Amino acid sequence: MKNFRLLSLAMLLFSGAVFYACLGPNNAQTNPGELDFETFPLKRLSEYGFFKGNLNALQPNERVLVYEPIAPLFTDYAFKKRFVWMAQGTSATFDPAAPDEPLDFPDKAILVKNFYYPADFRKPAAERRILETRLLVKHQGTWKAYPYRWNAEQTDADYKVTGERIPVSWTDEYGQAHQIQYAMPNKNQCKSCHNRNEVFMPIGPKVKQLNHPIAYADGTENQLERWVKMGYLKATKTDIERISPLVSMTNEHASLNSRARSYLDVNCGHCHNPKGPAATSGLYLNHEERNPFHWGVRKSPVAAGIGAGSFRFDVNPGQGRASIMTYRMNSVHPGIMMPEVGRVSIHTEGVALIEAWINSLTP
Repeated sequence: MKNFRLLSLAMLLFSGAVFYACLGPNNAQTNPGELDFETFPLKRLSEYGFFKGNLNALQPNERVLVYEPIAPLFTDYAFKKRFVWMAQGTSATFDPAAPDEPLDFPDKAILVKNFYYPADFRKPAAERRILETRLLVKHQGTWKAYPYRWNAEQTDADYKVTGERIPVSWTDEYGQAHQIQYAMPNKNQCKSCHNRNEVFMPIGPKVKQLNHPIAYADGTENQLERWVKMGYLKATKTDIERISPLVSMTNEHASLNSRARSYLDVNCGHCHNPKGPAATSGLYLNHEERNPFHWGVRKSPVAAGIGAGSFRFDVNPGQGRASIMTYRMNSVHPGIMMPEVGRVSIHTEGVALIEAWINSLTP
């Protein structure tokens, strides 16, 4: 009898431990809709309930929707997994006459962006290391940024505002080894890019970036059609078709001009546009700009300092290697490199693309 009671007590303790584990950081039992936004930022990423099961699997919870831009921003070759969540009954909107404007999100919208590196880029679904997760949260009409740093065990991520240099290594598609000091930005640096008419806001989710099909758990579908079905977007097909989508730099069916202009839009255009932090430069690299002078063609910089090197024009037609644009892209010197933040390495393929584009321009 005594042994039976001891066995029952052990089973009870074991059941309690299992129950507690199910409620632990790797198995969040909440979801964003149950959270009090007044308590943000939360201490750990797991507390938001974005993902179910093991946190590092990044399996989205109910109404947490994956999304992918057509032309992703370069961040030291990091892979990214992006998600959006909105409160029940709310939707984003957009102005078809303003193709460069991001979606207008409702209050309590949350954008989730995870940065990770596969150990071997030839096996992207195998072993990987998640470095950081950045949240953009809209509350009471204002966007705020909450950065989270993943722990070494890959079980959770802690709120971290100070930024950090993180050693990371990987093997690329050609079997070559790479190692960098990945730069996780501090909270204040987010404002240097996420700035439009002096208002902090998202820069990635735009119709021109989302108008393409991606694979969901239940099949492949155009992202904007999925957003409309879920109630995440109020839009008509006609409104969507008024905005020309960007193209991927790897799209072999697209023209060199389209690939280059799309690349410049996403990597440079968030600052270099009439409403961005670099508006006074007169260099406008958003895809909608039609004046070649504003692309930098035979345009001397307003003030570049050592960033101009020995070159005269931002874009010197027919001279891809003798243009300030490629000179700055091909550097990691703090006083020369562009973009100024968001990378510590050179995007070799991006430089080659823009160099080829400049070479194709008529002198």
